[in-house]
Amino acid sequence: MPPDPGPDGTTVLGASDVARALTRIAHEIVERSRGVEDVVLIGIPTRGVTLAHRLAARLAEIDPGFDPARRTGELDVTMYRDDLHRQPTRAVGVTRLPDDGIEGRIVVLVDDVLFSGRTIRAALDALGDLGRPRAVRLACLVDRGHREVPIRPDFVGKNLPTATDERVRVRLAEVDDVDDAVIIAGRGPATEAAR
Repeated sequence: MPPDPGPDGTTVLGASDVARALTRIAHEIVERSRGVEDVVLIGIPTRGVTLAHRLAARLAEIDPGFDPARRTGELDVTMYRDDLHRQPTRAVGVTRLPDDGIEGRIVVLVDDVLFSGRTIRAALDALGDLGRPRAVRLACLVDRGHREVPIRPDFVGKNLPTATDERVRVRLAEVDDVDDAVIIAGRGPATEAAR
């Protein structure tokens, strides 16, 4: 039986669940990539960047030759979004590529919640302007379904079927002082609708 929803919604992942999911994803990245020699992690702001740094730390624990500081970056996709005409006041963020770049690398895009896939489509367009990776893979903490474009994650912390009017909020200690994922029901259209 799921926990009762509190004022902030129903918690579906607690701190220990988030930690276990990231450890599992890190091991899956190593296995799928046959090591970490060519792997770079690119986080999508805001929480995707935090998750990318956490995954990088776990990869370094698995393979001490992996340098988290040199192999992690962040990718602003604001100008590549297909909803700019609806929300033209978005602030442009920062794009910071890993020191080793992305050319010929295995790029793992990292985001917190995957919903429609539109943010990831924008990220793929942005990456195409920055270089030509050998492969691009996607890691997300929560996959809630409802895809509008043909995008599927390679590494998932939790598959979480949701209604379209529900929201999924991931909170991370570095940003929100707590680690969890919460479903918030029936508060109108999802704020992640463009994700």
